[in-house]
Amino acid sequence: MVSFDTVVKKFAEKGEKTGWTYIEIPFNITQQLKPNFKKSFRVKGFINKESIEAIALLPMGEGNFILALNNNLRKRLNLRNADEVSLNLELDASIYQLNNDLVECLQDDELASTNFYKLPRSHQNYYSKFVDAAKTDITKSKRIAQILKAMHLNMTYAEMIRSSKSD
Repeated sequence: MVSFDTVVKKFAEKGEKTGWTYIEIPFNITQQLKPNFKKSFRVKGFINKESIEAIALLPMGEGNFILALNNNLRKRLNLRNADEVSLNLELDASIYQLNNDLVECLQDDELASTNFYKLPRSHQNYYSKFVDAAKTDITKSKRIAQILKAMHLNMTYAEMIRSSKSD
C-alpha cells in the first residue's frame, strides 16, 4: 500500500472532463501501484481514513493518473476543491460483477447482447454501474430499457447519457 498527501482539484476547461473533481496521482505513485502500466486500473484503500474500493485511476499522460471523485463519493467523503487529503492506495484486483438484472435482460435481446459484449469490459461496467446507482426499481427498469435501446443504436455510454438528456 502506498501513502501520500495531496489536494483535491477541479478541471476548468478539459474537454469531456470539464468540471470534474479529482485527485492527481503522480507518476512515482502509479509506478509503485502498477509499474510500467499506462491504461486505467482500479485501486482500493482509504481517503482520509474512509474506505474506498474498485475506484479507477485514469491515465492523463506522462505517467500521471487521476482518481475522479464523482458526486456520490464527494458527498460520502465530504470533499471539495482544494481540500487536503491523505490517501492509502493499493491495486484492486477484484473483478466487478455486472448487474444481474441487466445481464438477464441482455440474455433476452440478442442484438443488444451482442453489441454490449463487444464493448470493452470497462465500458460494460459503466452501463452496469448506471443501473446499480438507481435508487428505485422503476428507475432501474428505465435505465435497463435505456441501455437496451442504446445497444440497438450502437451508442457509447456518453452518447446514451446525452441522448437521454435531450429526450
